[in-house]
Amino acid sequence: MFDSIKQWLSDRRGGSLGDHDTDNLPTPKSAGDQPLSKCRLIVLDLETTGLNPQKDEVIAIGAVAIEGEAIHLNDQFDLILRRPDLDIRETVLIHGIGTEALTHGHETEDALLHLLEWMNGDPILAYHSAFDQRFLEKALKSQLGYTASHLWMDVAELLPAFFPKAEIKGKGLDHWSEYFGLEASERHHAAADALVTAELTLIALNQAQKNDVKTLKTLVDKLRYQRRLQDMKRFQ
Repeated sequence: MFDSIKQWLSDRRGGSLGDHDTDNLPTPKSAGDQPLSKCRLIVLDLETTGLNPQKDEVIAIGAVAIEGEAIHLNDQFDLILRRPDLDIRETVLIHGIGTEALTHGHETEDALLHLLEWMNGDPILAYHSAFDQRFLEKALKSQLGYTASHLWMDVAELLPAFFPKAEIKGKGLDHWSEYFGLEASERHHAAADALVTAELTLIALNQAQKNDVKTLKTLVDKLRYQRRLQDMKRFQ
């Protein structure tokens, strides 16, 4: 997979930047009666310069695909973006991405184009997905003028929806990982976080099948119902 990314980027640099046609990029798929067992799902994680999407920027993208009820390690995305102009002093100790890495990263426009083509419009999952969604959609719009909306699902909602009695000491990715005995090879690294999130997603999807949630639409409806329940509890 990584060789194919390098080859794609090399071929891409043979042309001119800015000559892309966003009308011909993959169209995001909607939630229908596709069996979950056959869906290709993208599990994504971003590293950013901070927590504010209004002023902070994406600097690394990690993602892995789930398909056929399995994580495919040969179907991954892992790139640091070339953003040498960004100030990363406040967050470098968290994500470990320094000025040198940002100087030698991949051109942002190229990387985002390849990400869109690699995702192929498939649904996206992330832990606290609203954060990643806001940052990624901002980057896609500013760099490519791309405004199509993918289907996003939050793994932080997915897990309690199917494991409501789980006794965890917090609501973070680390807490759920510890509960299921999973270990991230490296925290606050986009690709490593995406992989452990994918493992948690697969656990939840297996449980969903046991609860007769077998299609993408049914899963989306379940998460929507779960969100309404949580909203009602907050106002009680």
